[in-house]
Amino acid sequence: MKRVGGLYEQVCAFENLYDAALRARRGKRYRPDVAAFHFNLEAELLGLRKDLLSKTYQPGAYRAFYIQDPKRRLISAAPYRDRVVHHALCRVIEPVFERGFIHASYANRMDKGTHAALDRCTSFARRYRFALKCDIEKYFPSIDHALLLEPIARKIKCRDTLWLIERIVANANPQEEVVRYFPGDDLFTPFHRRHGIPIGNLTSQFFANIYLDGFDHFVQERLRPRAYLRFVDDFVLFGESSEELRGMLRSIQDYLNGLRLRLHPTKCHVMPVRDGVPFLGWQVYADHRRLRRRTGVRFQRKLAELTREHSQGRIPLDRVRASVMSWIGHLQHGDTMGLRRKLLGAAVFGPGWARTASR
Repeated sequence: MKRVGGLYEQVCAFENLYDAALRARRGKRYRPDVAAFHFNLEAELLGLRKDLLSKTYQPGAYRAFYIQDPKRRLISAAPYRDRVVHHALCRVIEPVFERGFIHASYANRMDKGTHAALDRCTSFARRYRFALKCDIEKYFPSIDHALLLEPIARKIKCRDTLWLIERIVANANPQEEVVRYFPGDDLFTPFHRRHGIPIGNLTSQFFANIYLDGFDHFVQERLRPRAYLRFVDDFVLFGESSEELRGMLRSIQDYLNGLRLRLHPTKCHVMPVRDGVPFLGWQVYADHRRLRRRTGVRFQRKLAELTREHSQGRIPLDRVRASVMSWIGHLQHGDTMGLRRKLLGAAVFGPGWARTASR
């Protein structure tokens, strides 16, 4: 395998940092920390470039908070200066790994995403009789730092770039506690190995794909199901025989043991495709999709929150409409007309809202 070097100068180039700052600002330009950074942008970027080149760069502390989506999740927001570094790094190293990723990996990749994954799942549901739906339990909190850095070092030989990656990974704030034992562990192994990367980082999304890239190749090239697709820690295998797919399940867990990961004990099932495949918040059938209840409940909660904040004068109508239209765009990928009319028709934010609700 050819390793790639000479990347750090590209990461630290002023033009790359400038473009990274513009990317990091998207949708956040009015936040105080973002506005302050861009008010003195040239000086900020030159200072950041100096710290990176001298290798005195030190990531800041995360701002951590919980969301209910639908289960309770810890979200970690890096300081804006660090988010610029994350974008600058990913812009340079993503192409190195992208060409090795399989087509069936759909999360956080150019021209992929949630809706493309759903379309692909629907296509497979029309062709095959059975599906094995799996979910990795507590994926981001379980990612082992040493095991994550191994495949990165196999592709990148630039020591300075590896230094920056290691610094970002090592700066991860404490995540949800996960204590698991795997073959070969002693009593203290789970406590000696650092694990967990922050949900919310651009780098974490990218590292999550790298961590399961070897698994993707194992499934596609060794297990060889009729069809396969993965979105972060959710993945589906398709076949013509339920027995065939159940036989693959043990091999999947054996492989994941080597990554110190566990399948979710209640979310891994072989099912007839005619009953619908649960994937990315939808129940996917051969000829239609239905929104899963928990996804609808999440939308209902978000709508109630928007109603409350708008009535208190905390957010303008334009922001409410942008958020709701984003949700409508997502809901239009399934049979949700009745749900949209029920929830949005009852919400009143101001003049012209009825036109938005009827879309």
